Amino acid sequence: MVESAARNLVCRNCGTPVPLRPQHACFECFGPLEVGYDTEALARVTRAEIEAGPHNIWRYAPLLPVGQDPATRVTLDPGMTPLVRADALADAIGLRAPLWVKDDSANPTHSFKDRVVSTALTAARGFGFTRFACASTGNLANSVAAHAARAGVPSMVFIPYDLEAGKVLTTAVYGGDVVAIEGSYDDVNRLCSELTETDEFEKTAFVNVNLRPFYAEGSKTLGYEVAEQLGWRLPAQVVIPMASGELLTKVDKAFAELVEIGLVPASDYRVFGAQSRGCNPIATALWNDSEDIVPVKPTGIAKSLNIGDPAAGRYALESVRRTGGWMEDADDEEIREGIQLLAATTGIFAETAGGVTVAVLRKLIASGRLDPDAETVLYSTGEGLKTLDAVEGRVGPTHRIKPSLRAAREAGLVE
Repeated sequence: MVESAARNLVCRNCGTPVPLRPQHACFECFGPLEVGYDTEALARVTRAEIEAGPHNIWRYAPLLPVGQDPATRVTLDPGMTPLVRADALADAIGLRAPLWVKDDSANPTHSFKDRVVSTALTAARGFGFTRFACASTGNLANSVAAHAARAGVPSMVFIPYDLEAGKVLTTAVYGGDVVAIEGSYDDVNRLCSELTETDEFEKTAFVNVNLRPFYAEGSKTLGYEVAEQLGWRLPAQVVIPMASGELLTKVDKAFAELVEIGLVPASDYRVFGAQSRGCNPIATALWNDSEDIVPVKPTGIAKSLNIGDPAAGRYALESVRRTGGWMEDADDEEIREGIQLLAATTGIFAETAGGVTVAVLRKLIASGRLDPDAETVLYSTGEGLKTLDAVEGRVGPTHRIKPSLRAAREAGLVE
């Protein structure tokens, strides 16, 4: 079995190396850690090797820090979700070049979180953890609970008390503990960080706290897949929803890795970020030409993006600035319109985060920030059935008639 090319953890601030272990912050400067790789080992990975792999994220196992032996994986086998050509959506918003929608609602628990959870919990098993947990705005809780049920491991997920009912139910159904916290996601995350320091939670893997470096690497598969699905090349532009900002940074990292190890030809690409008007601290910092992310108290319907103190905000700014992209936000009405427009033009029913991304794409085109003549990929990261309240009252039956041909004629359905 091929050994992982992961060699250590590295501080994103000061560069201090750390052994591969459950640790998310640098003890030297308290900066965040990410996985460092042996680039020579990565360079030995070939397209043929990947294409011969399973039809899920594990085809990219040689590029990930875990999961080289299938028997050790904790996974629902997510990934290889559809990349949908969206010509009607492009026409509707004024994009003349090809537009693609990466539809990650097709994952087992209907969001991209299955990718990061499979990666983190496989690492957790290797480190000997006996319970799985997370702080979540909903989709992550769904995924952790489902993975734990599949693996036969107890779970305990922590969520804000006012989460959408659909996301609570689709977590609780798996039978693990669901702890609703009377506060925001940032309060939930803070409590989980404190719990990792207690004896009672010593053997608990919090996927986005003590295992965050491994968890974040799973997002790279969204970049790898798009490149492979486009015929081993990079798109010119990508538009990505932002909560913590980590998804955006990892898609950028995936593109850079593919170029560095020779799996795709080098080409310029631009990264664009999408936030909700009710929680836009990263975009605000960009607009203010600032390096400082000022935390906010989240509001609005896009609850999956409601992280007021985004851990990777600074690095999302770096990715966008380096590639020449931009960030925009969308208010609740624009989000609802984005959900409906995406559904009506592509057949994809996205949750509120998808509505944010579509609305932001429209704004980027209208403002001239995004090139309407350059191929673009829009990331839709979750399923609309989880956030039905966002469109409740806006859509429904277009006619109500008696069960007769006469009634159908009177309603104008037949002549």
